[in-house]
Amino acid sequence: MKFKRAAGALATAVLGGWISVANAVGDMPGGPKVNGLNLQDPATKIAADLHWIHWFLIWVCTGIFIVVFGAMFYSIWAHRKSKGHKPASFHESTAVEVAWTIVPFLIVVGMALPATRMVVEQKDTSNADLTVKVTGYQWKWGYDYLKGQGEGISFLSTLSTPRAQIEGREAKTDTYLVEVDNPLVVPVDTKVRVVLTANDVIHSWMVPAFGVKQDAIPGFIRDTWFRAEKVGTFRGQCTELCGKDHAFMPIVVEVKSQEDYARWVDEQQKAMLAKMDDPNKEWSQADLVARGEKVYQANCVACHQANGKGVPPAFPPLEGSKVVLGPQDGQIGIVLNGKQGTAMASFKQLSDVELAAVLTYTRNAWGNKAEDGIVQPAEVKAARK
Repeated sequence: MKFKRAAGALATAVLGGWISVANAVGDMPGGPKVNGLNLQDPATKIAADLHWIHWFLIWVCTGIFIVVFGAMFYSIWAHRKSKGHKPASFHESTAVEVAWTIVPFLIVVGMALPATRMVVEQKDTSNADLTVKVTGYQWKWGYDYLKGQGEGISFLSTLSTPRAQIEGREAKTDTYLVEVDNPLVVPVDTKVRVVLTANDVIHSWMVPAFGVKQDAIPGFIRDTWFRAEKVGTFRGQCTELCGKDHAFMPIVVEVKSQEDYARWVDEQQKAMLAKMDDPNKEWSQADLVARGEKVYQANCVACHQANGKGVPPAFPPLEGSKVVLGPQDGQIGIVLNGKQGTAMASFKQLSDVELAAVLTYTRNAWGNKAEDGIVQPAEVKAARK
């Protein structure tokens, strides 16, 4: 009786835990569903084709399983020794040899024909209406609109989940770790070619609802495409183990109507003009430090931490660092070119003003008092040459 009561209490506790988790976390908008067993709902023809062939192959395999194991079990049951069955004495059968060669061949051909058509379709990136270059960084994505409406727009897309949620100090939301500050925005019913590369290590750009997954490899250009058939927000993640913050590298794509996309392009172009910085302008130290703190939070905090203490030995502290407190040329060179043999990647994708700001911030934060405490954008510009 005691055992039954204990088992019942355990079952109640486990069931209650499942129910509480289900109530606390809902389906992710544009992402996976709670207790979902199938692929994500398709938003492109390619994804719909993948769904079809996924289930087609499952039923083919199920049919083969039933036929093969059914024949095997029937043979064992119907020809067992207890019924007095005597085994055949032949060793070769041309008919059997031909059957088990031709039948599997026809099955493979039947599966290969639709699969080949889909693969060819997935690789056809011609006649795109919009071309976007996607660059993988440790650990964020860069988007550059190369051709089509929006040409010239460029931005970085970084995880926006608050550190308090990651560290367990706040409740997690339905979009935990799959939300960004700047999503990729594209128009509906438009063929979008995605050209991929990487700045440091191999990354992989995947959006399940689009049926798209393509590796981003340093020094190489790969491409893929999609045509979203409905408006909405769709989420994915880097699917190549790319380092310490691999899990913090989400992908968010917002599909807008043609009219809303045109308005977004206009807003982005106006914002870019307003933010355009003159690298020859002389900045005050206070202004550089204020801006540098924002740049640091967006690009550096994952490795070197908010308190500047880093995660030694992989990510050295900036607090009291000889490089940070030393001549500015050395620190400028590291942020522009990275440092071989370490996890420090190049950040030359940032503007001269952004780099000057973050360098000035690190030279004056956490009690640092560098003798040469201010770095002007013109000095970063000169170092790029």
